[in-house]
Amino acid sequence: MQKIKSLMTRQGLKSPQESLSDLGAIESLRVPGKEEFRELREQPSDPQAEQELINSIEQVYFSADSFDVVKYELEKLPSVLNLQELEAYRDKLKQQQAAVSKKVADLILEKQPAYVKELERVTSLQTGLQLAAVICTNGRRHLNIAKEGFTQASLGLLANQRKRQLLIGLLKSLRTIKTLQRTDVRLSEMLEEEDYPGAIQLCLECQKAASTFKHYSCISELNSKLQDTLEQIEEQLDVALSKICKNFDISHYTKVQQAYRLLGKTQTAMDQLHMHFTQAIHNTVFQVVLGYVELCAGNTDTKFQKLQYKDLCTHVTPDSYIPCLADLCKALWEVMLSYYRTMEWHEKHDNEDTASASEGSNMIGTEETNFDRGYIKKKLEHGLTRIWQDVQLKVKTYLLGTDLSIFKYDDFIFVLDIISRLMQVGEEFCGSKSEVLQESIRKQSVNYFKNYHRTRLDELRMFLENETWELCPVKSNFSILQLH
Repeated sequence: MQKIKSLMTRQGLKSPQESLSDLGAIESLRVPGKEEFRELREQPSDPQAEQELINSIEQVYFSADSFDVVKYELEKLPSVLNLQELEAYRDKLKQQQAAVSKKVADLILEKQPAYVKELERVTSLQTGLQLAAVICTNGRRHLNIAKEGFTQASLGLLANQRKRQLLIGLLKSLRTIKTLQRTDVRLSEMLEEEDYPGAIQLCLECQKAASTFKHYSCISELNSKLQDTLEQIEEQLDVALSKICKNFDISHYTKVQQAYRLLGKTQTAMDQLHMHFTQAIHNTVFQVVLGYVELCAGNTDTKFQKLQYKDLCTHVTPDSYIPCLADLCKALWEVMLSYYRTMEWHEKHDNEDTASASEGSNMIGTEETNFDRGYIKKKLEHGLTRIWQDVQLKVKTYLLGTDLSIFKYDDFIFVLDIISRLMQVGEEFCGSKSEVLQESIRKQSVNYFKNYHRTRLDELRMFLENETWELCPVKSNFSILQLH
């Protein structure tokens, strides 16, 4: 408390008791003294009579504070004064004043505890305000000292350091943007190297980085460019997937599958792969047959390229029929072999994924992988029969495109041998019977042997009619089985 008083003295401030005497509102109040209170309380009181006296007071006495009572009473005096009337009126006013004073005294006594408490609160508040003023003054003085202590050079160093940090951050952003701008060159190199997983990983990382700096206009354009590049990679990836159908390569197919896994499109890749196999079968047989037809035609006429495969098979000459059939079956066998190796690849990697998933703890990722693996397995198993059906239909169309009855017996047997080996391959491929090829071979065989039998009978008739025949001596126990 002594410290507070000393601080207030140094600041030229007054004590709460001294300041209280300066308050106009408190100074204007006139509180009755103890003697007056005693006299008022010792007087006999009649509450009803006192209230009647108070009610008899004119209303004008309760008006504004500027009301002049003396002037008002003087103006009320009559022109002719009567001493007795004046004394009686004076006594009445004194009685009214006494009643009001006693009423005020009672109210003051009633409200005195609250008044004292409020006065103490005001005093405490004033003391707190004075202490706050001292603290503020001291704070300002210390701020002035600090301002004088910190020179402009020091503040300049801080500003330069802050600017340096901002420029370092800006430099990092510019380097990142520069790297992103050069990404397309590296992506092109990766695509030429057929590093599809690396290209997709780089493109996805660049998209993630570009989203961080998307508030730059150049990055917003780069983001759309990266999206176009990603779509271009998907197109090239689809072309790379189609190459698997004719010549399966383990490393190439592994890269393709890793790329589709990064894109989250393993199921889409499997759907596309089956479409490519179907297209590969059609393109393979068409190109093989077209090559023999154009070779035998001996010209560069493009009319054969516009023909349907069914019509193209009718233009195969008898001399090139068997070599074309052999090459056709060999090309289809290569397509089937690629499909079979694709299944082997998935079985091998499914076992590896299962072993690695059993060691991991990501249940959600494992469930998604199991779902994709099950979908791919069912798709490949269903595709076996579908691929073999397409192969049978293409070979059947080729067989029916030419009448085999024009071939010699040995050539026809050779054709049957080729088809028989193809049917064995198909049964080992998917485990189903080659009903389509069997039906087509049966029809061709029936037609061939009908014509062959008819031709041989004509030859026999010619020999019987033109040759001289004699009885051949035989033993009595001769059998037809001994004829040779």
